[in-house]
Amino acid sequence: MKAMVPAGILIAVLLFPAALVLCNFPATLKLERAFPVGQRVELSQLRARDLLRHGRMLQSSSFGVVDLPVAGTYDPFLVGLYYTKVQLGSPPKEFYVQIDTGSDVLWVQYAAMDFKNKCLVFLQIPLNLFDTGSSSTASLVSCSDRRCSVGVQSSDASCSSQNNQCSYAFQYGDGSGTSGYYVSDLLYFDTILGGSLTSNSSAQIVFGCSTSQTGDLTKSDRAVDGIFGFGQQDMSVVSQLASLGVAPKAFSHCLRGDEAGGGILVLGEIIEPNIVYTPLVPSQPHYNLNLQSISVNGQTLPINPSVFTTSSNQGTIVDSGTTLAYLAEAAYDPFVNAITNAVSQSAQPVVSKGTQCYLITSSVTDVFPQVSLNFAGGASMNLRPQDYLLQQNSVGSSAVWCIGLQKLQGQGLTILGGMDAGWKLHYN
Repeated sequence: MKAMVPAGILIAVLLFPAALVLCNFPATLKLERAFPVGQRVELSQLRARDLLRHGRMLQSSSFGVVDLPVAGTYDPFLVGLYYTKVQLGSPPKEFYVQIDTGSDVLWVQYAAMDFKNKCLVFLQIPLNLFDTGSSSTASLVSCSDRRCSVGVQSSDASCSSQNNQCSYAFQYGDGSGTSGYYVSDLLYFDTILGGSLTSNSSAQIVFGCSTSQTGDLTKSDRAVDGIFGFGQQDMSVVSQLASLGVAPKAFSHCLRGDEAGGGILVLGEIIEPNIVYTPLVPSQPHYNLNLQSISVNGQTLPINPSVFTTSSNQGTIVDSGTTLAYLAEAAYDPFVNAITNAVSQSAQPVVSKGTQCYLITSSVTDVFPQVSLNFAGGASMNLRPQDYLLQQNSVGSSAVWCIGLQKLQGQGLTILGGMDAGWKLHYN
């Protein structure tokens, strides 16, 4: 495979006099622009100002919080993944890495690999390769290193007696894979502590240097510099920074589900009164949630709750590295049937390449119902039509919209991938 707050929230600040009521007495507050009209402002100034503001919304206690940029979209016809940018080595070098909550380790491609002519076709960003010989602070991680021993315990590392080198080999749920060895080097980031911004902070971390990739990781239109795993094990960057006292052992991300994509990714905790929490299922290798039911137009679907119970071969997993969302087989058919029945008067159902699709001549939001995924603790993820449908093409004057949630044939897993959702994950 490559809790909860509604995502894609846009907070608009309107620049006109506002009325504030105090003890029933109205008062007028004059709102002034932070930067005068017509004055050119550097993007770095705006970002610094935003980061300081974020510091008031982020709970740092004795820790700082680390802010990372997010780009990409869930739409497989545009990008099909979310990624962030990290800086590694001395001097620092930038790498674009896919955000993946379904794995633990950060890895980037090794300079000896023959990837120099490949690029991210959909982004036009040339691949960067990490060269241990070009970084003055890089060192190989040996099998005797305590950090390697920790990785061996969680199956994130292995050792060879022949070269005493700490290595790894991962296989992802989509069939792709990577292998290589671990290095220790500097990771650079911006931190916020007590409302103050500190740029170019750094910490010595362990990450993977990939010498081999297979599957989609070798395709030029899907290739990235590497993968940033946000899993729970001690080899994850989140765990490493927490052990160094840089940030709490928590992270928050909100992935936008529209064509613009992007989102928010913070190593630390967000204080926001509108966040609704649902507990993670303990003692699981992935981030499992207790999904209890699915509603369409406010009506709970006739799905046995045991379908969503967490066990060795079923349950609900949050995995940002998965492009789409997948429903357990026993939940998929009731879901599709409910959607089809709800739009029977306004849409013509058709099947395209095994996927349920619909022909419509009016707005998708006017035709299709809201869907809610209901979790333990009273938390619900409310999905707009464009969150669970994908527009394919047109037939004459009709637009073709298809169910974006897929069926996991013969499996009991439900996987919440790059949908229009935000997650705050906190583990100890």
